[in-house]
Amino acid sequence: MRTNKATRDKILATLEATYGGTTTALQYTSPFELLVAVVLSAQCTDTRVNIITARLFPAYDTPAKMLALGEAGLADLIRDCGLYRAKARNLIAACAMLLADYGGEVPGTFEDLTKLPGVGRKTANVLLSQLFAVPAIAVDTHVFRVANRLGLARGKTPEQVEEGLKKAVPRSDWGSAHHWLIWHGRRICKARRPDCGGCPLRDLCPSVVPPAEQRK
Repeated sequence: MRTNKATRDKILATLEATYGGTTTALQYTSPFELLVAVVLSAQCTDTRVNIITARLFPAYDTPAKMLALGEAGLADLIRDCGLYRAKARNLIAACAMLLADYGGEVPGTFEDLTKLPGVGRKTANVLLSQLFAVPAIAVDTHVFRVANRLGLARGKTPEQVEEGLKKAVPRSDWGSAHHWLIWHGRRICKARRPDCGGCPLRDLCPSVVPPAEQRK
C-alpha cells in the first residue's frame, strides 16, 4: 500500500514525539573513538561494541596509539566482534591514513571519510551527522527495514532508501530521523515478530502484522 505525504508527515511527527532527543547508543569521547566504534558496529550490536571499546579506548584512543598496537594486537582485543580480522586490518590502515593525510584528525567531508579503509556510505553519514552536524541520513539495517515497512521510502538497496528518505524527511530533520528510525526498529519494529499491537504507528502503518501472525 502506498503512503501519501499527509500520512508520511503524521508518521514523522509521531516518531519525533516518541523518540525525540535520542542519539547513538555507542559510547565515545572523541571523533576518533566514534569512528572506531561505528566501524566495529557492522554486523555487531552496539551493546557488544561498547563492551569492546570499554577495554580498548583507555589505552588506544588515538590513531597513533592504535597504529602502534598493530593489526594482530588490535585483532586480539576485538576478537569477540564479528568480522574482527577485517575490522582490525581496516582500522589500522585508517589510522595510518589519518596520521599521514589528516594530521591525526577525523576529516569532515563525505569524500574524505569514504577514503578511509572500512568507512562506507553509512559510516560516513553517521560521522557527518553526529560529529559535524552535517545533514545526513545513515541507512543501517534498522533504518532500511523500518523505512520500507512504514512506506517512508521504498527501496531494495540502502542507497535507494536513503534517497527516498531525503525526499520524505525535511532536511533539518535528517540526522534526528536517523535515530528515530533506529530506535523504533530496536524497540518496536523488530525484524522478527514486530510489536504491531504496541506500536504508536499502528493506525498509520501500511505493513501492520495481524496479532495472530505476530505470535508465530
